[in-house]
Order: sequence, then structure tokens, then C-alpha cells
Amino acid sequence: MSEEEHTSEIEEGGEEEAGREEGEEEELGEEEAVADKPLTEEVIAECLSLLCKTGDGLSHAYVRLDVHEREITDISLLEQFIHLRYVDVTKNSIKDISPLNSLTQLLLLRADYNSLTSASLESLPYLQVASFANNRITSTEGIHHPLLEQLSLNYNNIPAVMGLDCSALQRLHTLELRGNKLTTTAGLNLPNLKNLFLAENLIKKLEDLDRMVQLTTLHLRENQLETLDGFSELNAKLQYINLRGNSISDVKELNKLKCLPLLRAISLFENPCTEEDDYRQEALIALRTLERLDKDEFSEEEKHEAEEIAEQRKEEEAKAQGEPAEEVEEEA
Repeated sequence: MSEEEHTSEIEEGGEEEAGREEGEEEELGEEEAVADKPLTEEVIAECLSLLCKTGDGLSHAYVRLDVHEREITDISLLEQFIHLRYVDVTKNSIKDISPLNSLTQLLLLRADYNSLTSASLESLPYLQVASFANNRITSTEGIHHPLLEQLSLNYNNIPAVMGLDCSALQRLHTLELRGNKLTTTAGLNLPNLKNLFLAENLIKKLEDLDRMVQLTTLHLRENQLETLDGFSELNAKLQYINLRGNSISDVKELNKLKCLPLLRAISLFENPCTEEDDYRQEALIALRTLERLDKDEFSEEEKHEAEEIAEQRKEEEAKAQGEPAEEVEEEA
């Protein structure tokens, strides 16, 4: 897509740029009653831009509409503007986006900071990027756009993932669900997903991760995880996990990630296990593929020392079991 494409920021260092913008911290549910202010032809005329050929190539039409921060409550008039491809209705008071069902040429939709309780729309055949952050949405039902690549539902009231049909979302590679009310990762049956952002939820259990076989980046910052159960060899492409601000108390939990052959970086800041003696060393002994822990790269000296300690422990374990050390299979 062009410069209008809204891309998700994936920070390898583990910091997640998320949260409500300054001045937007009030609870949406406690807003005062908003006076009706429907979108008018005058406002549309003022905010249209980007003249392009229509889909049939026989005429021209303006395809971009930016009406952000206009106090709009009703966008019914948009049903008539069927050639729109880029729509930004951010920071209004819109409760109903069903008029957008008529925009079958839509490529990008930004509807952040409104009063939406649902992101449900009819299948839009060309929609690639959709953002519904900071609304009142309570469900992931009704999202089934065949070319959708990036979806943001950050800072809503979603308690569980339901209705995200992998057959209807085959192109989806980045999903953002920060700041909701999720308690588990169950329901994320999205085998083509690559980037998943779940920070600032209430997650205690990791479930259905084995269904996301293309996943490379997983952000779980500021949840309630105490263990790392739930990963499997089917997550073989996972390279980065952000676990900052959870409740992992034992560094040995990292042994459960040995099934991830491409894992290169983990963030464990603000977990109890980081207070353990030799925390960095024990993490590297557990996961020999790691290149970075909590933003800091491992030195060659650290890698060599971890290798020696691992070999020594392997020999001691073999002796304790009464087996010749040379017969013990070497670690990969």
C-alpha cells in the first residue's frame, strides 16, 4: 500500500508503544451525553482528497476522506460515497459504522477513539488495514475481510477472542489486542498470523498458541502469567517474546521454551525471576539460541561460560545416572 498504510510498530527491544493518548485517559463509559452531529455534505466536500480513476476506469472520484476530530455522531451519509478507499473517522462520537458496508472499494479504515461497541461489518473485499482502538468494543465477532492484513482492537473491553475465522482472514499478519480484558489466548486460530500484541490484559493461561504456526513476534507485557506452559514445537518460527511485567518467579520456566529453535530475544524485565542469582547466565544455559535478554546482547564470554556450565552439568547428570559421559547425546 501507499503512505496511507497503517503499520504496526514492532520493537525488538521489547518496549511497546501503547496506551491512550495524553488527555484521553477518562473512561469512555463515563462520557457526558453527546449532542447529535451527523456528517454533512459540506464537511465531506471540505475533507475529500486524492482524485483517482474509479474502479471501472471510466471516470474519476475523490477516494480519501479525513474527518477526524469533528465531533461527528452519525456517518450515514457515507453510504453514497462508494468510491472511497481511505477513510479516517478517528476521534469522533460514532456509535454505528454500518454505513461503511457500502464502501466496497475501501482499503484502509481508521475509526479509533469513538463510541463503537462493535467492529462488525459486512465482508469488504479489498480492506487491508483496519483500526478500532480506544472504543467500547466487547467482541471480536463480525470481522471477516479476505484481504485484511493488519487489525487493531487495542484498548477496548473484549473479554475473549471469538469468531475470528482463519478461512476468512487468511491474509491477516498483525493483530493488536492490547489493553482489553483477555484472561487467555484461547480462540486465536490464525495460522498465518506473524505479529501478536496482547499487552496490558489479564492473561493467566497461554492456549491455542500451536495454531499460530507462522508467529514470529509475541508481546505479552503486563499480564498475569506465572508459568510458560503453552508453547510447542509448532511455534517453530517464533523469534521474539516480550514477557515484561508478569509474575514469573522461576528462571527455570525458560526451559519450556526449548521447543522454539529460532527464539533470539526475550524481555523479562519486572518479573520476580530477574532477582535470582546468575539470572542472565541461567537464561542462556536454558536457551542457547538466545542473542538478547532484556535489551542487552549476550557477549561471547557469556556464551562460552554458559556452554561450559551446560557441559559440566550434563556430565554430572550422566555420572549421577551411572552412564558414561561420552555416550550422552550432545545438545544441539
